[in-house]
Amino acid sequence: MHLGIDLGTSGLRGLLIDDDQRPVGSADAPLSVSRPRPGWSEQDPADWIAGAEALLGALSAAHPAQMAAVKSIGLSGQMHGATLIGRDDRALRPSILWNDMRAAAEAAALDADPAFRSVTGNIVFPGFTAPKLVWAARHEPALFEAADCVLLPKDVLRLWLTGERISDMSDASGTAWLDVGARDWSDALLAKTGLSRAQMPALAEGSAEAGRLRGALAARFGMKAGIPVAGGGGDNAASAIGVGATAEGEGFVSLGTSGVVFAAGDRYRPAPESASHAFCHALPGAWHQMGVILSAAGALDWHAKVMGAAPADLTAALGDPGAVPGPERFHPYLSGERTPLNDSAIRGAFSGLSHDTTREGLTAAVLWGVAFALRDCLDALRDAGARPPRLLAVGGGSRSVWWAQAIADALNLPVDLAAKGDFGAALGAARLGMLAESGAAPGAVCTPPAAARSCAPDPARRDAVEAALADWRATRPVGAAG
Repeated sequence: MHLGIDLGTSGLRGLLIDDDQRPVGSADAPLSVSRPRPGWSEQDPADWIAGAEALLGALSAAHPAQMAAVKSIGLSGQMHGATLIGRDDRALRPSILWNDMRAAAEAAALDADPAFRSVTGNIVFPGFTAPKLVWAARHEPALFEAADCVLLPKDVLRLWLTGERISDMSDASGTAWLDVGARDWSDALLAKTGLSRAQMPALAEGSAEAGRLRGALAARFGMKAGIPVAGGGGDNAASAIGVGATAEGEGFVSLGTSGVVFAAGDRYRPAPESASHAFCHALPGAWHQMGVILSAAGALDWHAKVMGAAPADLTAALGDPGAVPGPERFHPYLSGERTPLNDSAIRGAFSGLSHDTTREGLTAAVLWGVAFALRDCLDALRDAGARPPRLLAVGGGSRSVWWAQAIADALNLPVDLAAKGDFGAALGAARLGMLAESGAAPGAVCTPPAAARSCAPDPARRDAVEAALADWRATRPVGAAG
């Protein structure tokens, strides 16, 4: 048995798999986000630990024999969160999350220093960890001085599970402190933000052992003390492990709260000018490129809330997949945007509305708007040298075949939908734990799921979709980047 734990923004998920990778049990624990000021986004790390306690307790109650047989634990989590840890291993303040934009000015200042792009291969985005620490030094200097360590969200769970301060290469890639090509902290970049290596966690590959389960927790949840906890991965790298996107040219499109176009690679290919990410993968000697939009399924959730309807009901009302875009346009910049705009101030907008616009027209515009934003990501990855021939759709939004078909048409790539099952970050985390415990070859463990359906781009719709894309780009709102 192997256990994967994924710490997301809206909740934690725990997944038990057997040695043949068959799901045995799962449990979830919800999380809420605090927004004390406009543009801020925080969570209390104590809530992460409480959620982990709840899901481990649920799994132990429902599957006691299987939990007793667990041989490894793997971790996945939301990236970039800045968690200041004191000498007593407790968080000094709520964690500043990936979608928090308070450090936009600090990010711009760091990004203006050529050393950051040169060493990390990435733009310093406001959501990254380093600018948040610069913000803390300016606005909360006492807490900054008291910080004995800076941890990413999933690594707070590792500290609780093992007592170890360790992170992995993929998650560390999103801090703006990692030399991504060398897979090590950059002392020079840390110094530029008033920190040192002594305040950073140790680094491990995602498939390597990075701590062992503490005896007290093992006894509490009916598990074996001392089982290995793998380095794990940031949520997207772990999702790639879950869907088998580990080799050159393999990739996926994710429709979670945020949206991602992901392409695995065997080389480090930085292209910061495209506002795409070049990060370490969760496996040794592997990297990946990634375009990120900040609102994907989150945009549909927002629309559903405004409409007072369930997202699934809104998409079901659109009918059969295969429609071309209507006259309405939606730009999903509800929290600013990363790829390709790098603009924290830009905001979403509808355009092209008329007296004839219906609720279905607005819903379709939201789905197409996200699809076109993902096309921006794919074009940025292509400019950086990535050429995925097809993509697997993952995340909650991938349950809509209508949306998957729109994305296939917008990207002009086949989009596969996985057969029913759990192939996300929790499975990827469990697989990384399996690799850490067994020493198996990644290719034998990280296999892709069977495809239940493939949505191919339709040449008959190509001209209409490209024309709508051009109009969508021409009507893009103007943000701080102009």
